[in-house]
Amino acid sequence: MFKIAKQQEQYQTYILTDEQGQSQIEVVPERGAILTRWRIKERDILYLDAERFANPELSVRGGIPILFPICGNLPNNTYIYKDREYQLKQHGFARDLPWQVTDTKTDEFASITLGLKSNEKTLAVYPFEFQLASTYQLQGNSLKILQSYSNQSRETMPFSAGLHPYFQVEDKNKLDFDIPASEYLDQISKTICSFSGKFDFEQEEIDIAFTSLSNYSTAITDHQRNLKINIRFSDFYSTLVFWTVKSKDYVCLEPWSAPRNALNTGEQLTYLEPGTTYQSVVEISVDYF
Repeated sequence: MFKIAKQQEQYQTYILTDEQGQSQIEVVPERGAILTRWRIKERDILYLDAERFANPELSVRGGIPILFPICGNLPNNTYIYKDREYQLKQHGFARDLPWQVTDTKTDEFASITLGLKSNEKTLAVYPFEFQLASTYQLQGNSLKILQSYSNQSRETMPFSAGLHPYFQVEDKNKLDFDIPASEYLDQISKTICSFSGKFDFEQEEIDIAFTSLSNYSTAITDHQRNLKINIRFSDFYSTLVFWTVKSKDYVCLEPWSAPRNALNTGEQLTYLEPGTTYQSVVEISVDYF
């Protein structure tokens, strides 16, 4: 049986439950339509920094933030469009704005759809009229995230989009990674490195991008928690970013449609014609062993 409930705390929260699958997610429309919690059999799959989440002045660290219309940061937070300079902060604005719930379902799965439209605030930093939709579908140990991007402008709309999941971990040295790439760009040293399947978690921060993917799936095996997280995604996502900080109990493995600074370089940037819509999907499932 699938259920959807609403709970008012600091923010109104939608709680989607699969009772038979003993799984549950929580979604907060007001804070960027973020999925803040995913639990399976009382075990947290996602990390959330509750203190940062409680402060609306700070970006959220945890859950699954939505990235749009850029992924990563721009040099000096600046891009040029038609000889005019615009300012966009890291990962864009979608994760900071309130979204509206547009649909819910409890038949074949527990599902919620949220929408975001362009407004005066977005047009000041990104001169395109758009409409976004993000749908979360929960069924058993599987979470599917479907997104659509609609260009309601009269001009072609350039953008990139992504997801930034924070996965809860207890011991990073007990993790194995299946990543469909043999090399990566280290964002800190700006060097290309070969990938052997392991990371050096003694570093203060790891921030790397895999941009030459051989397929569209990846996985994290956590031998400490006896689970495997599988991530499958549509070919819209050309880049996988891995990020973590030494003292924090999370790792992030993020599907992006384009690398950093794509709005300036054009690399893997999506160009959406007026009046058209593009759709993408990411499915995350958890296996226990």
